Amino acid sequence: MPSGRKEIYATIANDPTRDEQPANAAATESPTRRPAFGWSATMTDAFDLHGKTAVVTGGAGLIGRAVSRGLADHGATVVVADVDASRGGKVADEIGGHAHFASVDVTDEDDVETLIETTVENFGSLDVLVNSAYPRNENYGQSYEEMTLDDWEENVTLNLNSYFSAAYRASAAMRAQETGGSIVNFGSIYGVQAPDFTLYEGTDLTSPVEYAAIKGGVLNLTRYLASYLGEHGVRVNAVSPGGVYNDQGETFVRQYEERTPLGRMANPDDLVGAVVYLASDAASYVTGQNLVVDGGWTIS
Repeated sequence: MPSGRKEIYATIANDPTRDEQPANAAATESPTRRPAFGWSATMTDAFDLHGKTAVVTGGAGLIGRAVSRGLADHGATVVVADVDASRGGKVADEIGGHAHFASVDVTDEDDVETLIETTVENFGSLDVLVNSAYPRNENYGQSYEEMTLDDWEENVTLNLNSYFSAAYRASAAMRAQETGGSIVNFGSIYGVQAPDFTLYEGTDLTSPVEYAAIKGGVLNLTRYLASYLGEHGVRVNAVSPGGVYNDQGETFVRQYEERTPLGRMANPDDLVGAVVYLASDAASYVTGQNLVVDGGWTIS
């Protein structure tokens, strides 16, 4: 590692399993030139992530840890990137095998650059980036009436800048390898349509106004990146969850579930299949799409 660069990985350089994973960079055929499933014996093989390296930002969060585990379960080497060293290290330890923790503040451009460079140095390629971090300031969650321009600007900047920064650095690494790569951004149903504020009646919860701007921005950033990076074999898609259960309180949960055709809120594991699909060769001809996983909320 170059002198002076921040050390973000915990015992990653001496990983004894490192040589067990073939680097995708060694492949000789671009995914953009492969016939559909012509390289795979079965559909099941198309979902196999062995030999791929995935970085999950916000990897210790409610959604990030489920995604990290799911990618690892399908064979990927997973870098759990999170600002919380205690939780991130625990997630990596629980997954075991080819999971590694990296201490990263996604709002710090130097941290993000080091994360991507170190991942490629240690594993030979970066094949998947999942943007699932959600940085916010201490005032996040205010009502519309309480919102200040300073808080609006800070929260929008923290989120959109971090998504762009990670995608920008990751896509540069992916463009440099013949196998390209896949970027999966986390959007939201509230990036697709307006909130239903009746869900919050009788609770102290709300949908913050900046959240709509952030997630709407993420979805169109996804489309832009997909259009620009497609010729380089880099696919960019989004997953937009509905409400994910996180002890929101009985009143909100009941009102949300009554509004949802499948009759329940999402669990983090409900989102894993969508991410694995978009990360895998099964989605080799899919880019610029937003996969909504909401139990039917947006159609009701």
